[in-house]
Amino acid sequence: MTSTASSMDLRQGQAPHDEQPSWQRRLRRFGYTPAKDAPAGDVRDRLVPPFAEPSSRLWAALGASPVLAERIRRWSGWGGPLLVTLMAGLMRFWNLGSPRAVIFDETYYAKDAWALVHRGYEVNWDKNANDLVLQTHGHLAVPTDAAYVVHPPVGKYVIGLGELIFGFDPFGWRFMTALLGTLSVLLLCRIGRRIFRSTFLGCLAGALMAVDGLHFVMSRTSLLDGVLMFFVLAAFGCLVVDRDRSRERLAAALPAGPDGRVRPDVHVGDTFRFGLRPWRWGAGVMLGLAIGTKWNGLYILAAFCVMAVLWDVGARKVAGAQHPYLAVLKYDTGLAFLATVPVAIVVYLASWTGWILSPANGTGGYYRNWAATDGKGGSWTFLPDWLRSLWHYEHEVYKFHVGLTSPHTYQSNPWSWIVLGRPVSYFYESPNPGADGCPADAGQKCAREVLAIGTPLLWWAACFAILYVLWRWAFRRDWRAGAIACGIAAGYLPWFLYQERTIFLFYAVVFVPFLCLAVAMMIGAIVGPPGSSDTRRVVGASAAGVLVLLISWNFIYFWPLFTGEAIPIDQWRSRMWLDTWV
Repeated sequence: MTSTASSMDLRQGQAPHDEQPSWQRRLRRFGYTPAKDAPAGDVRDRLVPPFAEPSSRLWAALGASPVLAERIRRWSGWGGPLLVTLMAGLMRFWNLGSPRAVIFDETYYAKDAWALVHRGYEVNWDKNANDLVLQTHGHLAVPTDAAYVVHPPVGKYVIGLGELIFGFDPFGWRFMTALLGTLSVLLLCRIGRRIFRSTFLGCLAGALMAVDGLHFVMSRTSLLDGVLMFFVLAAFGCLVVDRDRSRERLAAALPAGPDGRVRPDVHVGDTFRFGLRPWRWGAGVMLGLAIGTKWNGLYILAAFCVMAVLWDVGARKVAGAQHPYLAVLKYDTGLAFLATVPVAIVVYLASWTGWILSPANGTGGYYRNWAATDGKGGSWTFLPDWLRSLWHYEHEVYKFHVGLTSPHTYQSNPWSWIVLGRPVSYFYESPNPGADGCPADAGQKCAREVLAIGTPLLWWAACFAILYVLWRWAFRRDWRAGAIACGIAAGYLPWFLYQERTIFLFYAVVFVPFLCLAVAMMIGAIVGPPGSSDTRRVVGASAAGVLVLLISWNFIYFWPLFTGEAIPIDQWRSRMWLDTWV
C-alpha cells in the first residue's frame, strides 16, 4: 500500500520534490522552476501558444460602435505594426538629403555602390571625387581602374539600387538604407508580436527601435551595417515563423484522447519528419545576403543554426520524445544544414557575379586575373580560374581585417558599447549665426553634428533588460529570452575577439533589434502577468509608461544630434552628457 501510494505521488521519470538534486533546491531562491513544476495542459498549447486576443473595450469606451471596435480588434495584428512603421518612415525620410555632404564612410560605400551598378566591380576615384559628385549632381564618368576593397558587394548593390532610382546624390545613396531601416521596424513589430503572442509588446519593441538614435542615424546614412542589420533580423524572423509552422505540424500529428486533449506521444516525438521547411530556406537566403554584406554575418549564421536546432530539440521533448537529440540528429539536422549553410554559400557566391563576369585580362575587378598570373601552378588548378582568384582575394581581405590596428579618433572597445562609451561623429560643422540653419540671434557659432549614438535612456535600460532575459532564460527556461539573448550575443560577443582591432560603436546596430525586444520583454514584466491584481497592473503600467515616455523624450532631446540640425553651441554642450562623447 505504501509503495502504491508513493508511486502515485511521482510523475513519470521524475524525482519527488524532496529528492531533487540539491542544486535545484538551492536555485529555487533565484526563481528556478523545475521541469516537473511546468504547467500542465493540452500539448497543442505548449507547442504553439495561442495569440492573446486584444480587447475591444478600449475602443468601445472611446465611443466606437461595436462593429468598428471589432474590426479594429481584428486588424490590430497588422494595423498596429503598420502605424508604428509609418511613424518610423516619416522620421527617417524627413529631409533625408541633409546634410548635403559625403559623411563619414559614405566616402567609400556611396561611390563603390555607383561603380558596382555600372561596372560590376569597385574602382579607384580621384581624390576630389566627393566634391565633383556634389557639384555635378553625380554626372561624372565612372573610372575603370579596379580598387581593392575589403567588404563583399551585397550592401553596396543595395545602396546602388537607390542611386539608380534617385540619382548619385545624398538622397539617392541614403534611400535604400532608410527604406530598409523603416521595414526593419515593421519586421520587429511582427516578430515581437509572434514571440510574445502580444500585439502590444510587438508594437512596443518596434516603437522602441523607431526612437533609437543609433538605428535612426544608420537608417539615414549609406553604411553597410544598417543593411546587415536588416538581413539578420529578416533571417531571425524566418526562423521564428519556421518554429511556429513546424510545431503546428508536430502538434497535428499527435493523437487526441477521448476528452479531445492532445497528449505527448513517444513514437511521434521520436520519429516525426518535418519535411521541407521553406521558411528555413528563406533564412538561409537572408543569412547569405548578410554574409555578402559584411563577414561578421558568419557568426550570426553559426549562432542561429545552433538556436534553430535547439528549438527542434525542445519541440520533440514537448511532443514526448524519449531521445530528442538523437531524433533531431537523425531527421532534422541534415535538412537544417542544407537549408542554411549551402544556401548561404550559394547566395554569397552569386553576389560576386559582377566581379566574376568582369574581364580576366587585367581590366576587370581587382585580383580577377590572379589565377592566370601570380596564381599559376599549384595543386588547385582543376578549379575554375575565377574561383581560385576569388579565394585569393578573400584570403587577402581576411589578413587585412585581422591586422587592422590603425588608430582612429572614434574607435572604441566593445566593453563600452552597451553603455555608449564612445559614439562616432559622422559629420560636424560650426556655422556662423544666420548661416546653414544657425539662428541669426544665436550670438555665437552653432554646432551642426550627426552623431552615431543610441538613445541613452533606451540603451541604459537595455543593460537591465539583458540581465532580465538572461535570468528568464536560465531560471525559467523561457525560449523567448534565449532567442533574444542569442541575437544579442551573436552580434556583440564576437567583437571581443578583436579588441586590438580598430572597431566602432555603430557596429552594434546589428543587435539593436534584440536590445529592443529585451526592453519590451522587461516592460511586459513590469506591467505584470495575466491574472495580476488591479493594483499591481496600475502600478506596473504607470512605471512602464513613465519609462517609455522618458525614452521617447530622450530621443526628441537628441534629435538635433541625429539629424545634423544647427543648434547654439551651448545647447550642443548640454547634450554631451559624458566627456567621451566629445
